[in-house]
Formats: sequence, structure tokens, C-alpha cells
Amino acid sequence: MTYLVAQNLATEPAGLRLRRLLEGPGIVQMPGAYNGLSGLQAKAAGFAALYLSGAAMSASMGLPDLGILTIDEVCFHIRQIARATQLPILVDGDTGFGEALNVMHMVRAFEEAGAAMVQIEDQLLPKKCGHLNDKKLASAQDMAAKVAAAARARSHLMIVARTDAAESEGLEGAIARAKLYVEAGADAIFPEALGGPEAFRRFREEVKVPLLANMTEFGKTPFMTAAEFEAMGYKMVIWPVSALRVAAKAHEELYAAIRDEGGAQNLVPRMQTRAELYATIGYHDYEALDASIVRSIVPAKAAPEG
Repeated sequence: MTYLVAQNLATEPAGLRLRRLLEGPGIVQMPGAYNGLSGLQAKAAGFAALYLSGAAMSASMGLPDLGILTIDEVCFHIRQIARATQLPILVDGDTGFGEALNVMHMVRAFEEAGAAMVQIEDQLLPKKCGHLNDKKLASAQDMAAKVAAAARARSHLMIVARTDAAESEGLEGAIARAKLYVEAGADAIFPEALGGPEAFRRFREEVKVPLLANMTEFGKTPFMTAAEFEAMGYKMVIWPVSALRVAAKAHEELYAAIRDEGGAQNLVPRMQTRAELYATIGYHDYEALDASIVRSIVPAKAAPEG
């Protein structure tokens, strides 16, 4: 399938498509995709929605996840994944790229680029991964103002408010923040870096909008499956950087093999073949489309006037 043919494009706004998924049964699983190829591979595996992580985008550009990216840089990633997959995407909007007006600009830009939902967190810049220590939080009122601004700017884009308050303000403080963000207009809440099932269940008991669970590796949350999160009442689960981590490890091993063995010949069995790559990106669909286009006939000379 090629996006160049209009009939292959989604006809309903991405935010409405994601909202319909959330209103359906089960938990919406959103693996992280950081470029068009990884998005297509996730789609081929059967996933109906994707997550675009700020950490994955930053790392793919050789940068730390400290809120360095610009709105335009994020939109570049949104556009390529949305265009390639036609799937709804939850996009990491960090702290909103500024205050209320900046948040509104972000919402308009992300929505126009094809995002379905944006995540805004209650940290101050320079922000950190939610599973690191010593994060600096914005006031609950300032964060609520950003959520309200986002809600006012959006057309169909859904808004998930992330709170990183569990570490410094305790679970009850994080719950209080979440309730304030819901009042401000958040469609969903993302309680970050919870320590285990008991905390996840407590959040579910207190916060009545859809909740998102983050199943990142090497963090504070123990490994749990999508089914376990669903049993606790969660509606979304993300694996934000997993694809990038697996790919980065493969890159490391490939470059070491080329350096040490003079080539990549011993890693061929671990490679996606040319045929598999072409199938993933729809190479032959583009070829067929090109062959189906009739060339315009250019007259050899001007027609006589009169």
C-alpha cells in the first residue's frame, strides 16, 4: 500500500480513531516507533496504535532526553510515521515546549502533522526521564493551565497529562495532581514511575478517566504484561524505547563485527533480507503505481491558431 494514492489514506482524524479504540474493549497496546520503518513493522505485527517517545527521538538524533528537541523536529517524526502507517499515534510533548501559548502552538502543530494524542508532563526544564531521580516539578496549577490551554487549542487531538509527582510528593500527591489535570481538560492520565501493582491499583481506584501504564525497561516499574495492566483497569500501555534499544544493540554488534572481522558476512542470518525489507516498505506497490500512470502526450508542435 502506498500513501501516494488518496484512497489509501485514513479519512477520519487520528484523534477520533484513537478515541474509538479507547472506547472499545480491552487495553490499547502502543509499542514505541521512532521512524517510519519501525512504525510499519509494528503495524505488520498487528498493533492498532503507536507511541512516539521523546527519549527515542532524542537518542535517534544522538541527543539526551532533556527537552532539547523543537516542535518542528518532533513534527518531522510524526509526519513520517503517520504517513507510512496511517495509524493513530500518541506523541510525547515533554513539558509542552513552554507556557500556555507555546502549548497551544504545539497542539496545533502536532494535530496538523497527524498525531492522535499528545502527552504533557508536569516537570520543569531541563526535564528528565521519569524513572530518574531529582526531577523538578512545575506547580500543579501551572500544569493544569497547560492542560487547559491544550484542550482549548485542539480540534480532535486527545490530551494525556503525565504526572511525575509520585517520587517527591508521594502517591496521594500524584493522585491529587491527576484529578486537577482531569478537571482542566485531560482526556487521560499517565502516572509515571509507579513502583508496582499496588500503586497502579490505587491510582485506578481514585482517577476515573482512562489511565496509561509505562512498561519501560531499566526503570522503577517491575515487568508486567499488557494483560496484567488490563486486569488492573488500565486502558493503554506503552513500551516507549524498546524498539530503539533492540536496534541500537544490533547496531553496536554490527559495527564491532565489521571492525573486527572485516565485514558483515557473519551477521547475514540476523539481517532482514532485501525481499523482506521491500515487503515491509511496500516497494513493489510503488513500482506498480508508477507503471500504471499513463504518460502525458506532449504535442510535437503548436496547434494552428484560428
